[in-house]
Amino acid sequence: MTDRRDLILTGLIGLLAATLVGVGEFMLHFDSLARYGQGFDFFKGVTESRATAGHFFGVLGVPLYVVGAWHIYLMMRPANRFWAKLAFFVMAYGCIVGGVWIGSRATAAFLVNAIPEDAVASAIGLYELRYESLLTVVRVAVLFVSGIFVWLVLTGRSNYPRWMAALNPIVLILASFLVFWLVPSIGKYLMPIALNVAYFILFSVSTMIAARSYIGASP
Repeated sequence: MTDRRDLILTGLIGLLAATLVGVGEFMLHFDSLARYGQGFDFFKGVTESRATAGHFFGVLGVPLYVVGAWHIYLMMRPANRFWAKLAFFVMAYGCIVGGVWIGSRATAAFLVNAIPEDAVASAIGLYELRYESLLTVVRVAVLFVSGIFVWLVLTGRSNYPRWMAALNPIVLILASFLVFWLVPSIGKYLMPIALNVAYFILFSVSTMIAARSYIGASP
């Protein structure tokens, strides 16, 4: 039987991961002009020092997501051990691949800002092939884990209440996109870090559920 303290600790580490990577990705990607749909134009406002700081926040935070993935596994395990463990491996793999991707973003920012626009096209083309394509792996992993999460939570046998199914990563990511579409002045702060915002909410609520169960079970 899982110690509730392990649930709380792993949840807090997952929350720390979302915070560190969120800060890093915000520093790397935020554009006050919200040029998120125009290739790499959003990098044009990113200074070298800001990109370097964001790089280290992101790269050093990503490994902690694996511990957060273990937290999600522990919370879902009572519903179905096999599928919960498969979700853990897929989420952990996606996070590791995502770590390679975020580790490349400071270099991408440098390419966009330091090389003349007519000369950067071939370099960006190689970058997209070698690194930007990795985002597909991350997206598929998030979609797969979200599907398992919804299914296992709705069985009512996990450590989550059924309503927690609504807070799966895909729905939370789409919520950030919706905010950007409806209120761009607010959404532009969420768009560059949509996945980290989703995980921040997920780990926050999940850890509170684990903590409440732990307190309730204490003599």
